[in-house]
Amino acid sequence: MTTPAFHELSDEQIEVFQRDGALPLPGVFCPWIDELRKGVDHLEAEPDRFINENSRIGETGHFWNSYCYWQDIPEFTAFVKESVAASIAAQAMRSKSAQMFHEHLVVKEPGTTKDTPWHHDFPYYNVQGSQGLSIWLALDPVPADGSMRFIAGSHRWNKLYQPRWFKDGSNYGYDDMELEIVPDIDADPDSYSILNWACEAGDAVLFDFRTLHGTTAARMENRRRGFATRWLGDDMRYRERTVKTSPPFPGIDLKTGDRMREDWFPVIWDCRR
Repeated sequence: MTTPAFHELSDEQIEVFQRDGALPLPGVFCPWIDELRKGVDHLEAEPDRFINENSRIGETGHFWNSYCYWQDIPEFTAFVKESVAASIAAQAMRSKSAQMFHEHLVVKEPGTTKDTPWHHDFPYYNVQGSQGLSIWLALDPVPADGSMRFIAGSHRWNKLYQPRWFKDGSNYGYDDMELEIVPDIDADPDSYSILNWACEAGDAVLFDFRTLHGTTAARMENRRRGFATRWLGDDMRYRERTVKTSPPFPGIDLKTGDRMREDWFPVIWDCRR
């Protein structure tokens, strides 16, 4: 197996991530931008296979996403196995290992004026535990008004919120967990500590699966491609759900409490090996 590269986070960076649930990493992934853009080109060459629509008929612009194809796209595979992403994820989670969960590409084309509703990722998933994060990587420059916003410390609220559809912001309606409705953050923004950062291509943001985040509906003047990899730490285990998760992972053949199977979700970084 290819040995992933290592990038050391400072103690201060790890503390900020643990406190806020989000951490900017400027410029760390610049060497991978051209390769990842080629990967996006491969997705777009087969839209019927790879692309999911987030736009509704009649909306301005085009908002789309793609996930769970990292093993099919050579450039994405190389990034997962060879980049510093896994080592960064393990350090930030204070985990000895980083297990690849899935990738998620989200694209807003020029002219798009659609927001990404406030949500956090954890309730969408079929996992349980506290060590899970995403590394969101900007493949294009993103101004502050078009970048993701995060509620600092929301990963420590000990609350889980209903997943929301990106097309219209409505709730999934899951009823197999104790889930609350996401508060109307934009109605009272001064009550929250909202973090966001303008990004250049190659900049990244780490965020906890439990951190509330979203975007505004600011018009995209230029293309906005965001490539996220999702990572699981030492304490993450499978959780059986009575509803269809996103991603769904049909045929996973696990029981609640099982470790996530490594043939589907390989351990990329392990400081014990």
